[in-house]
Amino acid sequence: MGWDGDALAGQAEEIFERQQAAADARANRGTSSAEERARSAKFESLRLSRSRIMGQLSRATNPAHRSILESALQSINNEMAE
Repeated sequence: MGWDGDALAGQAEEIFERQQAAADARANRGTSSAEERARSAKFESLRLSRSRIMGQLSRATNPAHRSILESALQSINNEMAE
């Protein structure tokens, strides 16, 4: 009878360890997924800003305004490269 109890205890421990490992994997996957979504959202925002600035730059005629837009474009390009 003791052997059956030991076997059941061992199985229960294995099941618990698998459940813990699965829970840890889900927790880690959720964290990286949230980080990935934040990184993706930031990149998309930069991409849209870059597109808007490029459009403004194509229409800008004032040299001072063009200079500001070119500086902003360079800043966005640098941020996107990171």
